Formats: sequence, structure tokens, C-alpha cells
Amino acid sequence: MTDKKIEVGDVASDFTLKDQNEGDVTLSDFKGKKKVVLSFHPLAWTSVCRDQMQDLEKHKEDFDRLDAVALGLSVDSVPCKKAWAEDIGVKETSLLADFWPHGGVAQAYGIFREKHGSSKRAVLIVNREGKIQFKKIYPIKEVPDIEEILKALEDL
Repeated sequence: MTDKKIEVGDVASDFTLKDQNEGDVTLSDFKGKKKVVLSFHPLAWTSVCRDQMQDLEKHKEDFDRLDAVALGLSVDSVPCKKAWAEDIGVKETSLLADFWPHGGVAQAYGIFREKHGSSKRAVLIVNREGKIQFKKIYPIKEVPDIEEILKALEDL
């Protein structure tokens, strides 16, 4: 995948990644069915990333009510994601391994940090038609504002 910049209004780049339970998650499978929150976090086992993923888990009922699914993505491997999900109590939210090609999805979305080998902290919302409807890059040490994300979903 090439490093390009995806903006609001663009068609979301499709992908298939493994989740923490080794299941395949394909973005286009949600097309016409659900809105998708792509919650990119740099690396597992860090406190800000933990809080970001736990926010997704805590608000699963809100996502369900808003006809949306939240996915957590980082460059970590599937075994790492599995151990981390168990450690932080994430059971309902899919944590996806953008491991190989390393950061390929983050690169496709233009949010890969080459110098650090991980993604930026970013949230993108894909509408039912498969287009980006919300995009925000957050400071690396800041947990994304879950209320802002829920409001963006409500406005779709």
C-alpha cells in the first residue's frame, strides 16, 4: 500500500485485518449496513492507547444505538493484541493488527509515522456508503474525545 492522504468525502480504502481473536475483519463488509469508527492508536501497552480502546468498549451500546461499529487499529501483532485485550478488559471491540505489511492500512490512510513505525492517533468515521465522513488527528498523548466521536456519528 502506498502512503496517501485520505480526506473527508473520499472513498475509504478497503482492507482486511485480523482481530485479537484471529478473525478477519473487512471494512467493505460493513458497507450498506453500519457506520464504522476507525480508531487508530500508535501502540498497545501504553496508557493513552489503553484509555482510548477502553472508551470504545465502554460505549459499545452507544455505537450499537447509532448503528455503528468501532474498530481499534495499531501496528501490533495479533498475539500482542490478544494479550493486551485480555489485560485491559476489551471483549466486545475488535482490535485489529495492522502488522503486515507493517502499518499498511495506516499508510493507505496517510497517517503512518515513518520515523516511529506506528500510526498517528486518529479517528476516522466511514459512512454506510463507504466514504470518510469524519477525520481528526489527535495529539499523540491525548485520548480522543469519545463525546466528539459520538456526536459526529449522530450527525451522520
